[in-house]
Amino acid sequence: MTQELRFAPVDPIKTGMKGRCPRCGEGQLFEGFLGLKKSCRSCHLDYSFADSGDGPAVFVMTAVGFIVVGLALWLEVNYSPPLWLQLLIWFPISIGLGLYLLRAMKGIMICLQYKNKAQQGEIDRG
Repeated sequence: MTQELRFAPVDPIKTGMKGRCPRCGEGQLFEGFLGLKKSCRSCHLDYSFADSGDGPAVFVMTAVGFIVVGLALWLEVNYSPPLWLQLLIWFPISIGLGLYLLRAMKGIMICLQYKNKAQQGEIDRG
């Protein structure tokens, strides 16, 4: 008879943003910048279930695009800076914000995937 270990529930948003294990909230989720570890060092949860796909990138591109384009338009209408200054301001902000949010969003989506027991859909042909 196997005994199932119980873990206190963790908040998937906070845990994902910190890049922690979705089950125990202690171990690291990422190896490197966006690569996943094989398993948690604390609770030994196998991360092979985790597949966030392109979801994080879509959310991040939409959010960063909305923020940057809105602020760039505001700056253009109110101050009319030259194009080179617009590029100098918004290009680094777009890259930095995008990279920061991409890691956080990937962690959040993996934690939500674990919490909701999400898996690939199947067609029942019975």
